Amino acid sequence: MRSSIPLGNWPSFDLAMSASPSALWATGGAILRLLRWHKPAGRLILMIPALWGAFLAGRGTPPWPLVGILILGSLATSGAGCVINDLWDRDLDPLVERTRNRPLASRELTVAVGIVMALLTLACAAGLALFLNPVSFALCVAAVPVILLYPGAKRVFPVPQLVLALAWGFAVLISWTAVSGQDPHTPLWEEGLGWLWLATVLWTLGFDTVYTLSDREDDERAGIHSSARFFGRQTPTAVGLFFLGAALALLGVGISLQLHAVYFLSLAVAAALWGRQTWQLHQVNPPPTLYMAIFGQNVLQGFILLAGMIAGSLLA
Repeated sequence: MRSSIPLGNWPSFDLAMSASPSALWATGGAILRLLRWHKPAGRLILMIPALWGAFLAGRGTPPWPLVGILILGSLATSGAGCVINDLWDRDLDPLVERTRNRPLASRELTVAVGIVMALLTLACAAGLALFLNPVSFALCVAAVPVILLYPGAKRVFPVPQLVLALAWGFAVLISWTAVSGQDPHTPLWEEGLGWLWLATVLWTLGFDTVYTLSDREDDERAGIHSSARFFGRQTPTAVGLFFLGAALALLGVGISLQLHAVYFLSLAVAAALWGRQTWQLHQVNPPPTLYMAIFGQNVLQGFILLAGMIAGSLLA
């Protein structure tokens, strides 16, 4: 029997039962795109700082069940962040070429479905957070308002990527304290946490500023703030300074934790790639594909650094 509930209202069991397999498959695909699970780079780039914190705090051998919780938690959190972002931006996304076909912007999915998915992913993240110690759990709670506010920041704050970077920084704090059990309010600079947090924030500012370059013209027309708009012609220089700051902070990590030379080798490789990316951005009229390519390269760099951190901890 067909449901009398309109498609724009809350999903109904009867409606789901009456849908054809092809329609259910299409809806499932749209939900995966809503969560951005069809684009693994964006999911991995949040997971990387969490793994940095876990393996450094565990000196290369953190508890594997805890690593699994952190991986699943980062997937749930990034999914929730994407859905919340699309709920905020469902009327702005159609104005931007790159985002106009997102499921909520194109009305492929209803707002109700978006709200349900946001609640489900947040519930999954909260359930996983219950396995963490009280300090890490409190940090998870503190991260939620930052995640919720980021989409709104694009409307009122000139550099919303700073809000996103602070949200990314929580991944390091949560994973480190989950493994070490230490309180982040105590001085930890000599133990590397402060340097690692700073590196994560600066790295995020760098790669996400590059990401926003692909949307700069559309963002200007739509009135959306971004770091690329804020820095204007100086954006390549700003990105280079963010990457330089991240490299110096990661140098502080290695020195404070007395990591093996193999870590510094991985850092040299990552820094060389950041230098090359900055040079590419300074070229006249770089191709639009460059921005997404640099974003993808930063995922690889993150894993190169992770490998260096693991080896550098084990061999120290």
